[in-house]
Amino acid sequence: MNSPTDSMLRALTRQQPAMVKMLRQLVECESPSTDKTAVDGLGRMMAMMLAERGAAVRVIPSRITGNHLRAEFRFTKKKARQILLLGHIDTVWELGTLARMPFSVRRGRAYGPGAFDMKAGIVIAIYALEALRHFGIPLKKNVVLLLNADEEIGSPSSRSVTEQEARQSDCVLVVEPPHGPSGALKTARKGVGEFVLTVRGRAAHAGIEPEKGASAIIEIARQLLYLENVAKNSGGLTLSTGSIRGGTRSNVIPAEAVAQLDIRILRNRDQRKIEKQLRSLRPVDPRTTLVVTGGFNRPAMERTRQGAALFERARRLARPLGIDLKETAVGGGSDGNFTAALGVPTLDGLGAVGDGAHAAHEHVVIGELPRRAALLAHLIASLGAE
Repeated sequence: MNSPTDSMLRALTRQQPAMVKMLRQLVECESPSTDKTAVDGLGRMMAMMLAERGAAVRVIPSRITGNHLRAEFRFTKKKARQILLLGHIDTVWELGTLARMPFSVRRGRAYGPGAFDMKAGIVIAIYALEALRHFGIPLKKNVVLLLNADEEIGSPSSRSVTEQEARQSDCVLVVEPPHGPSGALKTARKGVGEFVLTVRGRAAHAGIEPEKGASAIIEIARQLLYLENVAKNSGGLTLSTGSIRGGTRSNVIPAEAVAQLDIRILRNRDQRKIEKQLRSLRPVDPRTTLVVTGGFNRPAMERTRQGAALFERARRLARPLGIDLKETAVGGGSDGNFTAALGVPTLDGLGAVGDGAHAAHEHVVIGELPRRAALLAHLIASLGAE
């Protein structure tokens, strides 16, 4: 006798060509975060696809970014809490990227801008939900698929929407890509902060009267070396100076210098500490001034007992599918950071196995699409039965 696991995986494997076809449709509808018209075009396509599959779709308008989508798949008529699936339709790729990076299938991989991060994850979510319906698996909870349009730029307009949905949910399953070739799920992510240091000094002729100048570049270099030392002595904190500019000509003492910092934290308690240290910075050269702006746009997704329990459940369900599931912590953030920080059990990385996020070799492993869709379906079924 065939087990439900075998039957569902076989059914989804038969759907593999259709999954690739849907992925191609999504990839070929370019959706850069900063182009509202383009990302809303994909949003309209997604709304139609989801409605055709029986979801109650609501468009959540945004003036500053693309619109967001809430698609509810109703499995029970009773009033109940929900399971939240979380993803995004925007990508980092500019409009026109397809001309030099067209969608293609080569050696069992599907390539294209946004394929891995994270349009294939959306495909997996849709086919997992379709499989639950097809096999008539009863759930005591409804499932909400929330797709935002601004994740790649820090989720400025969707964060409140995500947090509102999370508060109504028993758990959150994020269909962002897993990590590495084994497809490890993410039970922890670092919090993300972006800061700008601006130093103003005093210009002077570098040869005739250098003593009258106060170098903004020298001052900002001192500050950055100090902060690097702070990061080295703070467990789990990373600091990267992503860009620095200053000065005008080699024979002019520079009057201004600006540095952009990326700061990542493992623990949310470190956020207040590092912010306090940044705000308390003072110039070494009293003739210069220093201003610090910016802040954290994502809290850390800390590994919790509830998140670990979700992973263990997924790991047990993955075994019959032939997946030796691992967990990991990563430095990048996602919208799962917001939900985990609220105390809602969150498991991330349930999307497509592949590689090359934000890179020219971005791709997904086609043969893993049905397997990961089956894993997500079984995880939803297990959680929805309680």
